[in-house]
Amino acid sequence: MNQATLHQLKVFEAAARHGSFTRAAEELFLTQPTVSMQIKQLTKSVGLPLFEQVGKRLFLTEAGEELFATCRQIFETIAQFEMTIANLKGLKQGQLRLAVITTAKYIIPRLLGPFCQLYPGIDISLKVTNHEGILDRMIANMDDLYIMSQVPDRLDISYEPFLENPLVVFAPANHPLAGEKNIPIERLADEPFIMREPGSGTRRAAQSLLDEHDVSVKVKLELGSNEAIKQAIAGGLGISILSRHTLLTDAHEFSILDVQHFPIKRTWYIAHPAGKQLSIVARTYYDYLLDAAKKIVEKEIAPLSIKVDLPSE
Repeated sequence: MNQATLHQLKVFEAAARHGSFTRAAEELFLTQPTVSMQIKQLTKSVGLPLFEQVGKRLFLTEAGEELFATCRQIFETIAQFEMTIANLKGLKQGQLRLAVITTAKYIIPRLLGPFCQLYPGIDISLKVTNHEGILDRMIANMDDLYIMSQVPDRLDISYEPFLENPLVVFAPANHPLAGEKNIPIERLADEPFIMREPGSGTRRAAQSLLDEHDVSVKVKLELGSNEAIKQAIAGGLGISILSRHTLLTDAHEFSILDVQHFPIKRTWYIAHPAGKQLSIVARTYYDYLLDAAKKIVEKEIAPLSIKVDLPSE
């Protein structure tokens, strides 16, 4: 291993993470033959095979698994060192890797803008995915911080709530039920429904409440995007249950129906694997987010109502 280079380790880590030399080459802006050569030289330095190919799929060997874990530790230590030095120089720079639950994409980018203005030297990597995707990324330790709406029982994580995320019943602005008060939840069974895809935390929470009250809705569409669902609602294809924060834009096109047992109380959490040492940048953003969320609660979020008029930006 004395002859292994940091560049070879970076190439190997990318190939191991993607399970593909081709995708590693694309990420690192290298040619595939260059990636193959770097892996070959690193394999020679280690003295054991790092990958094995079964059919068309690429798998890590036991030695490869050990080296992959070691690479993660090495790169995290180097990143921590670089940011420590930058901090000693009175700077805030480096990279912040965030994985965000789908519904939080309406809030988090609005909070990232001011943060980037405060710390222009920080590069942000933002991955938006559903609940299952967040868990997969957390298990693989792919990010610094995770924004999620449901804390998993099976993972050992550190987390803190920072903002409420109520789920409400969305309908077109001209829906017949838009003006009614205290609508029985059973009335939802008469409406065509648009649902998020299986694996979504929003879908799971909505289904849980419906099951609790023995309400079976007619699911006409399943869509993996809140924006796609909103377009379908606006087009008169049905109603849905979504985060109220998705009304931060185009509120005039929709109504929030006053249905019994709604809103479903949900909370967004900022989380990371327990025992993970946060970088200076990650810790700075962690503290910033908690403070910024308090200001949102105090100044920007209007009380729930059937029709919502949000303050202008």
